[in-house]
Formats: sequence, C-alpha cells, structure tokens
Amino acid sequence: MIRRLLIRDLALMDRAELTLGPGFTVVTGETGAGKSVLLGALSLLAGNRAPRTIVRKGAEECAVEAELECGEDPRFAALLNELDLPACDDGLLILKRSVHATKAGRISVNGGSATLAQLEKLGEIWIDFHGPGEPQKLMRPATQMEMLDLHAGLGARLDEYRAGWRRRQALLREADEATGAERLSEDEETFLRSQLDRMDSLDLSDEAVVRLEREHGRASRAQELSALFSQLDAGLGSDGLGEVLPRLLKAAEDAARIDPEAAALRDRLRSLAAEADDLRSDFSRLARGLSVDEEGVAELEGRMNLWLELRRKHGPDAASVRERREALRRRLASQGDVEARVAAVRAEAAALEKVLRGQAGALRTARTKAAEKLASAARRMLGSLGFKKADLRVDVASAELGPDGADAVRFLFCPNAGQDLLPLDQIASSGEAARVMLALKTVLAAVDRTPVLVFDEVDANVGGEIGAQVGRELAALGGGHQVFCVTHLPQVAALGHSHLVVTKTQDARTTAVAIDPVHGRRKERESELARMLGDRSSKVALAHARELLDGAS
Repeated sequence: MIRRLLIRDLALMDRAELTLGPGFTVVTGETGAGKSVLLGALSLLAGNRAPRTIVRKGAEECAVEAELECGEDPRFAALLNELDLPACDDGLLILKRSVHATKAGRISVNGGSATLAQLEKLGEIWIDFHGPGEPQKLMRPATQMEMLDLHAGLGARLDEYRAGWRRRQALLREADEATGAERLSEDEETFLRSQLDRMDSLDLSDEAVVRLEREHGRASRAQELSALFSQLDAGLGSDGLGEVLPRLLKAAEDAARIDPEAAALRDRLRSLAAEADDLRSDFSRLARGLSVDEEGVAELEGRMNLWLELRRKHGPDAASVRERREALRRRLASQGDVEARVAAVRAEAAALEKVLRGQAGALRTARTKAAEKLASAARRMLGSLGFKKADLRVDVASAELGPDGADAVRFLFCPNAGQDLLPLDQIASSGEAARVMLALKTVLAAVDRTPVLVFDEVDANVGGEIGAQVGRELAALGGGHQVFCVTHLPQVAALGHSHLVVTKTQDARTTAVAIDPVHGRRKERESELARMLGDRSSKVALAHARELLDGAS
C-alpha cells in the first residue's frame, strides 16, 4: 500500500504531502475542484505518459514521490532484480518522478535511476486504475485470462507449463540456427577459434572486469597516487596530526581533571586520535599495494588492452562480450554433425510439445469449469451494483499453442436485457466498466494480489440504495487492498475508512488546489457530506450526514 505521497507543482496544486493508511479512501470535492490531481499523481507513478502541460504555471517542473509498503511480496524483489533496479529496503518501494516544463524529466526507484518503461512494469503489479482516461486493463484479453486463472487457482500449473514452453522455444531456435548456419571454411573456423581463445583467456565476469579496470586505473596513475599517499602520511604522522594530537590530548586530560564536564570532550578527542592513526595505517596499506613489478604491470596492461579490444568489437559491457562468446561457441559447435544435431533437437522439441498439449488440455478443462463459476458470482454481484438485467459470460475458446496454453479467453457483457453479448470493450461505458471491474475484483478479492486499486466514476449514473451498495462493496474490498475512489455520492463517501477533500481557491490572479484529510475531524466530515447532499448549512442535510456516518461506523 501507499504509505506516503508527496505532490509538488502538479496542475493547479503547489504542494501536498499525505500520510495514507490501509482500507477504503474516498476523495470528494466540488465538480471542477481538481480531484483528478490525485489520480494524475498516481498515474505518473504508475509509469503512464504525461504532457509537459501538467507542470503548474510558473514552476519549472512537477514532482511526485511515494513510499509503498510491499512487505514480503516476492513479485517486487523478482521484478526489481529483472529490471536491474535497487532492491527494497525494509519492505519499502520508493518511487520518484518529475516532469520538466522544457527538459527531460527524471525517474528513480529506490534511489536508482530508472526509465519510464521500467516504472510502467512496476506499475503493472502494484496499482490498477478503473475509470475514464486511464488504461483499462480489464479490456485486455491477457488481463481477462489472468483473472480467470486466479479464480481457478492455476498458478503452479501455469508455472510448470510456461517452463516447458520456454524450453521448447529455445530448442526450436537452436534447430533453426543450426539449420540456417552456413558451413565455415577451414580458415574461417581457425579464425573464429582464435577469437574464442582470446575471449577465454580473460575472466569476463562482471566482478573481474570491474576489478581489472580498477587495478589498471591505480597502476596507470601510481606515481600520482604515491605522491598523494605520501602527503597524507606526512599530515597524519609525526609531521602533522601525529605531533599535534598528543599535546592536545594532554591538555584535554588536564582540563577533565579540573572540570568533569570536559571528560566527554576528552573522550571524543581520544577517538579522533585513534581514528587518525587508523587512517594513516589504511593509507599506508594502499601505498604499499602500489608496488607492482614491471612484469606485473606489463601483464596488467596486456589484459586491459585485450578487454578494451573486446569491448570495442563486441559491445559496451561484459554481458555483451559474453553473449558474443557464447554465439561463437554455438557457431563452432554447429560445424559437427549438423543434420544429426538438428534431428535430435527437433525430436526433443516434438516430444515436449506433446507434453505441453496435454498440459494445455488440462488447463482448458480447469478454465472452462472456473469460467462459469466466475461469471455466475460476477452476475450476482453486478445485480447488487445496479445491473438488474445485465449478463456476463466468460468464453474459453481453442487457440494456437502459446505461452499460456491453447486458449483464448474473452469476457462478454451486455448491460441490458434484449441486447447481444459482446466483448466488454465494445459495450461498457467507463462507469459501467468500473462497476464490472468492482464486481470482478470483489469476487477475486481473496486471490487478487494488486495492492492498490483506484476507482473513478464507479458510482456514475447510480444513486440511492445502489450507490450505498457500491460503497459497501468498495469498503469490503478495502479489507484486502488499499482502495481509492473519487465519488460524488454521500452514501459512498460516508463509508470510507479515510476521507480526502479536494478544494479549489481562486482570486483575481491565481488558482490553487488543496487536499485535506478530514476523516479525523467529525464536524468537517459532516459538513462535506452535507455539501454533497445539497447544502452544508441545512440542518436537514447535516442531520442526514450524521446519520450516514453513524450507519457507516
């Protein structure tokens, strides 16, 4: 969940810092007050693109920061490792993003620089948006299959199938490479072997290359380093601090005997003297390490020249050179009995395909069984959310063998009686789609692992008891997720575990937006609900607001 959110110079907002809690958070305010600023901030952190016009007028850049508690969820650690980004510290994911009015913006994840694509990848696992103008994940076939698989509990079986699929794809690539490779002449083979021998003569691990570059840098500037180390030795030794500190220590001892309050300062001076002595010893150790014989320097220079040559020819880093080395190995290995090797690889791929088809069939059986259960539960939930005559089906059809099996999954929906079932993206308005997603998320609450859910216009075109039911379902969903909902319905707003009020102030020259948490201030929350009911100064509206809050509690 999001623990802390900082927004600066975004749209009409100059600055807001929010401490957020778990559960269901409602966001309210007058129409046009700027409630979209909060959603815009979350959208930026999710990796969505944004125009430079979002920077507040008069500012150079806008910035958004968030601290997310990811706890023990292994997906975060795995994805950060895959993206080569710093790991979480104490279970906190720190996201920062700025958009500059004229220059490129900046993105950081856990203190390390990141790209927009990396931020978007992270956004896919920590937040879901449902509303107008936001990426509608529910409309994607891949998302629909993922939701069905969650309901069916197919995680372990899918992992096993996907491992086999990746192995089969690797075998097919190997066979294609071997088949398409031209035969090398004797001279070409000799040349490639010499190139491979040169690569093998050097340790190309990332750690070894970093060590080589560091050692070469020290050796190439040994004379300069030696002079600096000598200067430091003199300053810390008998010609410098080593001469001054003993006199200072004696004076401090005498002072401590006279004034007990000086004892702590004397102890700090003793620590300083010990630290200075340690520093001199460590610098001396580094100076001794500079003494390398001519033969050792020549050998180091040769290894460095070889590394620079390999990097120039094959790529900017050690990983690129290693990849080229493995390609050379495969190319030379293919010069053996190509036909026999290709036949063996294709036979292994064919045997694996047979196993995969069996696993795909079992996945289809499980999906078909789960599809009706999911659709039935979602239909019941949709009925309580105002779709009295709506229908929803989960269609599982045969498809080509792929990384998720041999199925194509589509959610079919019609909001009113007498209409045809059509794919969800052809039928649902933004408000309808948000309520369909609310129904599905509620059904899948126990297995859905997206920690933050954002709903906008989920209560569009509903009111009364249906609006209250929407609020109850959102509050229930907040039991396992952090849920944000922009709402205009007081019966929904009253059910929020937290309540943020967005206000806009204007004068002749400026317009500003502010976000104010009111969930800890009963009178202010009653006033906001009364405003939503029609008149914050009305005794009837205020009484109704109190009744709504009392009922929610």
